Amino acid sequence: GLAALDRWDWTTKYPVIKISFAGVARTVADMKQDVENILKSNQKRLGIQCERAEEDISGCFHELIEKSFEKYQQKVVILVDEYDKLILDNLDQVEMAKEAREILKNLYTTIKDSDEFIKFAFLTGVSKFAKVSIFSGLNNLKDITLDKRYSTICGYTQNDLETVFSKHLQNADMGKVREWYNGFNFLGEPVYNPFDILLFIDHEFEFRSYWFATGTPTFLIKLIQQQNYYIPNLADLRVNSSLIDSFDIENIKLEPILFQAGYLSIKDVNELEFGGYEYLLGTPNKEIAISFNDVIIQYLTDETQFTQTKSSLYTALNTGDPDKLAQTLTSLFASIPYNNYVNNTISDYEGYFASVVYAYLASLGLDIIGEEVTNKGRIDLTIKMGENIYILEFKVDDSGNALEQIKEKNYQQKYLNTGKTIYLIGIDFSSEEKNVSKLEWERI
Repeated sequence: GLAALDRWDWTTKYPVIKISFAGVARTVADMKQDVENILKSNQKRLGIQCERAEEDISGCFHELIEKSFEKYQQKVVILVDEYDKLILDNLDQVEMAKEAREILKNLYTTIKDSDEFIKFAFLTGVSKFAKVSIFSGLNNLKDITLDKRYSTICGYTQNDLETVFSKHLQNADMGKVREWYNGFNFLGEPVYNPFDILLFIDHEFEFRSYWFATGTPTFLIKLIQQQNYYIPNLADLRVNSSLIDSFDIENIKLEPILFQAGYLSIKDVNELEFGGYEYLLGTPNKEIAISFNDVIIQYLTDETQFTQTKSSLYTALNTGDPDKLAQTLTSLFASIPYNNYVNNTISDYEGYFASVVYAYLASLGLDIIGEEVTNKGRIDLTIKMGENIYILEFKVDDSGNALEQIKEKNYQQKYLNTGKTIYLIGIDFSSEEKNVSKLEWERI
């Protein structure tokens, strides 16, 4: 940025090849045409005419690099934006995604083959594919995603807001700004989303989901459907470094994409005695918690107008009113179309019921822990809200008394010394009635 203004020799210029896959291509022909058009555009801008036909993607790209070097007598800089978009746009069609991978693989291999003419190449994208797939020929890449030295390169720091943006954020509720837009962690200081901060200022301090509104994560919802994913698992994910490090088309896992796309962030890191690291992943901030779970609610329930339900849930939890919670949940499940139960892709009814409840509660921006481990077992859901702590257990078709299980396993013990009011809530569902059959609770 401006800090480099007087620290760089701006008299030396380099030819720059710019590649961006911001458009959407849904056929192989479209993909190839997109790449050909990108190469043509760079030829025109750099004043170069390639002899190879644009249809020969790797050959034309190599010629463009070499001729740029020869014309300008400087090594070439290559900038690639959204390097993986052709693949991500087609994840729901595996064969198309594979075709996209081969097209990109041929393109990026050219960078390695043209190394003698290149000053440097900088590639950005959402995902990190295994090098054996998209970058098999480009084995000299340096990944800086989780390099501490670059941990703040993609966001604004707290110091940035307090200095550079101080005059623009006067009278803003900075605690709330942090709650809404901070929390993206790349193994360094957590950073703010720049897009959110700039639009927050431009909209005169209105708290909205600015970044999330730029695009609905359709491909993630499709993955949730395909993999029968149990939504409450998103509340507290512990994964090793290999899981979040990369993925490939033939073995797509939801967790690394959620992390790489910004819907999950690193909350804590533990070095393992036997080597490697364990990462605790969670929702970065309130914007993501609200908006992403709103999308999940729509997928699970077909409901698009759920403000009243969310308001009732919030009031019930905020005032310590489990009876109102029971009434709200009963009304909620009664409103869900029958086909959503019959066709839901979550493997069992308990998973479906729990996922709906979790998505609604998480969309309130609350502090939620899913599958919390105790010395006696796992708590289905723990909610922390102000001076109240809620411990929830779910059962289906009298598979066991939910409230009794909480008490027998003494799930509340770890919170007894917090000085807060603890609510034990057992929720039983009926797969026949498709609703809450019993909700029992005790206050401690």
